[in-house]
Amino acid sequence: MKASGKRSIWRKKVGFPIVLLSSSSFFLAGFYGSMLFSMNPRADNDSVPRAKFIELSEGGEAELVAMPHGETGEPRYYSIPFQVLSWKPRAVYFPRFATAEQCQSIIKIAKSKLKPSSLALRKGETEESTKGIRTSSGTFLSASEDSTETLKYIEGKIAKATMIPRDHGEAFNILRYEIGQKYASHYDSFDPSEYGPQKSQRVASFLLYLSDVEEGGETMFPFENGSNMDTNYDYQKCIGLRVKPQQGDGLLFYSLLTNGTIDPTSLHGSCPVIKGEKWVATKWLRDTNNKNII
Repeated sequence: MKASGKRSIWRKKVGFPIVLLSSSSFFLAGFYGSMLFSMNPRADNDSVPRAKFIELSEGGEAELVAMPHGETGEPRYYSIPFQVLSWKPRAVYFPRFATAEQCQSIIKIAKSKLKPSSLALRKGETEESTKGIRTSSGTFLSASEDSTETLKYIEGKIAKATMIPRDHGEAFNILRYEIGQKYASHYDSFDPSEYGPQKSQRVASFLLYLSDVEEGGETMFPFENGSNMDTNYDYQKCIGLRVKPQQGDGLLFYSLLTNGTIDPTSLHGSCPVIKGEKWVATKWLRDTNNKNII
């Protein structure tokens, strides 16, 4: 009887903490397990897994009601996920900005139109003196040339993501980089002291990666956060912040500071492709509509 009584008392005193401890253990296991299962890694081993985040209001999930909008506004909300990669320069990454089918459609249209890529020349430069700086092939395509309307859709989505009107963008520059091809570090904006007076200026660039690249081909920012600016930087070197191309993902970076001057940290380039092939669609965005573009 005593033994039975002690067991009964032990159960009363210890039973609740054990149940609480067990429940807590199961909760924590489930919580961390759900976090692991919510990660959505890329197929390659170099990528960083992406966690899914769900925001709940105090009353649970809430339906968003669109606000009254102006004459040029739109009657719905948009959800375009992004990650800030850098503030110097301002660089933003947009995962899964386009589908694989959309990327393949753009490549199909551009493939037969490719020519060796050219450069805007500074004062005193010639095609011969700049040979080897940009070795890709490419073509310009406007949305009106695409009967599938894929480019029109992408163009509209870029406008929403950047809040820069569609008519401020140049035609898409579709580029292909084969093994060994690259684009040495450069600026997308044009310094009037080097290129002469400008009717308008490139504010930002949006890169849509149309293919994966097995090795190499990263977009690089050698001066990110002021790095390498106080040294004799070799413009051919692939250093600094490097963004690996992933099919369907987008990269936005600003060439101008908020005061309208050129951001020195926006220097960028395309690292040589080591294995595979790189396809990218570039949309340059200007400070005025394209009627005033040079």
